[in-house]
Amino acid sequence: MAVSGRLAMRMLSGCGWVRASDPTLLSRLRDEAVVRPGFLSQAEEDTLTRELEPQLQRRRYEYDHWDAAIHGFRETEKSRWSDASQAILHRVQEAAFGPDQTLLSLVHVLDLEPRGYIKPHVDSVKFCGSTIAGLSLLSPSVMKLVHTQEPEQWLELLLEPGSLYILRGSARYDFSHEILRDEESFFGERRVPRGRRISVICRSLPEGMGSGRPEKPPLAS
Repeated sequence: MAVSGRLAMRMLSGCGWVRASDPTLLSRLRDEAVVRPGFLSQAEEDTLTRELEPQLQRRRYEYDHWDAAIHGFRETEKSRWSDASQAILHRVQEAAFGPDQTLLSLVHVLDLEPRGYIKPHVDSVKFCGSTIAGLSLLSPSVMKLVHTQEPEQWLELLLEPGSLYILRGSARYDFSHEILRDEESFFGERRVPRGRRISVICRSLPEGMGSGRPEKPPLAS
């Protein structure tokens, strides 16, 4: 693939999961904007979905949000999990967070209807530390990151069901991130049809915070 004027693509297991506006950016953020496809087995994805459905089904989809970041969603926070789900979350912690990082005690669960989307945002440092990690369930989607000061710099992450994404460092602080709405859901030229998507999001504790719970809910991811 040519460097000048062309998109770079990282190849994992014969398929591209991260695209960037240029190869230098892709190389610089290779450890800060990470996709691990197939992190969950189908059985593990089913385990999480079954556990979350009763709580989510009691809620209605909403079309506004306290920070205007999400459209067509329902969400909850969860601290108690079955042993099987807790084992999955422990794997997420080992894969995405350092040994010196403490996680927020509440795991954020976000359910987007097929027409739902998450607008560009940067998670507030008041409510979230340096690392965000999310499991994607049910539907593929595309997450787009755009540099807040240099919008010509961007990345696209292909998030298939069962995948884990990790944002840390510059990718977390210097880039907005969003989940593209269905009509805009392309990974390069590849159409990625959107269905209902559930994400299970873990975050590290904000710097200087003394407990595992922020004062307000964090922005969506």
